Amino acid sequence: MADRFGRNFCLLQGPHGPIFSQLGQFLEQAGARAWRASFNGGDAFFWGNKARFIAHTESLETWPAALRKIIAEKSITDIVLYGDTRPVHAEAIKLAKALDLRVHVFEEGYLRPYWVNYERGGANGNSRLMGMTVAQMQKVLRKARIDLTEAPTHWGDIRQHAFYSFVYHLNILLHNQAFPSL
Repeated sequence: MADRFGRNFCLLQGPHGPIFSQLGQFLEQAGARAWRASFNGGDAFFWGNKARFIAHTESLETWPAALRKIIAEKSITDIVLYGDTRPVHAEAIKLAKALDLRVHVFEEGYLRPYWVNYERGGANGNSRLMGMTVAQMQKVLRKARIDLTEAPTHWGDIRQHAFYSFVYHLNILLHNQAFPSL
C-alpha cells in the first residue's frame, strides 16, 4: 500500500540510539511510510513503531531475497542506512540500484566532527564526490547558499555515544536470541 506521496522508506542499520526511530517518525509526519528492517536486538530496541518493524532473523545469505520481498510487499521506494559498506548494506545498495530505488546514506562527518553526513547513493569511496575534480567541487560550492550553524554543545558528546552504545550492545546481549545467524 503506497502512502499519499508514493514514498515508502526502509531503514536499515543506523547509529546507536534513537536517531533512526526519530527519522522514521519525521518521515511518517511528512506523509511517507517508514519501515525498519532489524538485524539484532539493539536495532529492535531503538525502533519505536513496532507496527512497521521487520526482523531479519535468517542468515546473511538469505538477506537479498528477504529484502526483495520487503521491497515488493511494502512498495519500498527508498533505502536508508548508516554506512554503505556493511555486508547487509552493500547487498541492499546493489539491489536498490538494480531496482532503481533511491539510496540515502548517512555516515560519520567527514570534515566536521560530531556531525553526521548525508549523501544520496553512497559515502566515502562510493560518494559522487569521488567522480568530481576539486575545481568542479569549488564551482558547485560557489553557487551553493549554505547556512552553516555551530554544532550543539551536547551533540557528539562522548558520554552520549557511550550511553547509546552501551544500551545498544546490552540489548544485543539480552535479546539476540531471535537473531541467531547474524
